[in-house]
Amino acid sequence: MNVLLTGSRGLVGSSLMPALAANGHRVTPLSHAQPWPELPRPDAVVHLAGENIATGRWTAEKKARIRDSRVELTRRLCETVAKLSPPPRVVICASAVGFYGNRGDEVLREESAPGAGFLAEVCCDWETATKPAADAGIRVVHLRFGVVLSPAGGALAKMLTPFKLGLGGVLGDGRQWMSWIALDDAVGVIGHALADDALHGPVNVVAPEPATNHDFTRTLARVLLRPAIFPVPAFALRLALGEMADALLLSSQRVEPARLIASGHRFRFPELEGALRHLLRR
Repeated sequence: MNVLLTGSRGLVGSSLMPALAANGHRVTPLSHAQPWPELPRPDAVVHLAGENIATGRWTAEKKARIRDSRVELTRRLCETVAKLSPPPRVVICASAVGFYGNRGDEVLREESAPGAGFLAEVCCDWETATKPAADAGIRVVHLRFGVVLSPAGGALAKMLTPFKLGLGGVLGDGRQWMSWIALDDAVGVIGHALADDALHGPVNVVAPEPATNHDFTRTLARVLLRPAIFPVPAFALRLALGEMADALLLSSQRVEPARLIASGHRFRFPELEGALRHLLRR
């Protein structure tokens, strides 16, 4: 299969490229700076590009970049591939569990209603932006990623130094749910979505066993053989990070991968401690 890939330098994309190549696919990385009318004729498009939401305060300018890099770029890409002859068979587009907003202990599945707030609104518009591809008869899959765990980047990489120094601790009250997935499984889900013609629409890309921040903190500390006794109060996070603190660190999403399970997908790392021990070679 010829696969067109955006976001090939990101955490997931950089691992996805060699994995697809190892399975016999031909992968063409695509930059937004390339002349899109000259696109190759792909069998599939995997769209992972987007502004990093976890760096820098969310100023008005930063929020505009987050929105434009997801919504407008996705719309342009889908309008372009919809005009190809023949069009690709599938467009797989990143989204996020931020779609659900802050939902406490509610169990969230793909049919759950969207939440409120900036990230939820962006995710809704992001998914809607694929409409030109769907209208052209292309199968569209929205991958609602949870926190992708890898020591090479993302949330886990940022946690490792303070936890290794024994300075880790819960965030806020620690009761917020964190829906996570090991990087290897995130890559595997994309391969599954490419192969399964019956899979379409929103798909929660999370492990079957989410964890509260308290449990995640305790498990990571145990794997690293370090104490985790320095909690970070919610007010301190808000003071340091502003709106981002509530949206990314204190928000609670207890998400279930219902459609992946129903489709027969099997996770390599379904539970947190095993995933962390694999990722951290412990």
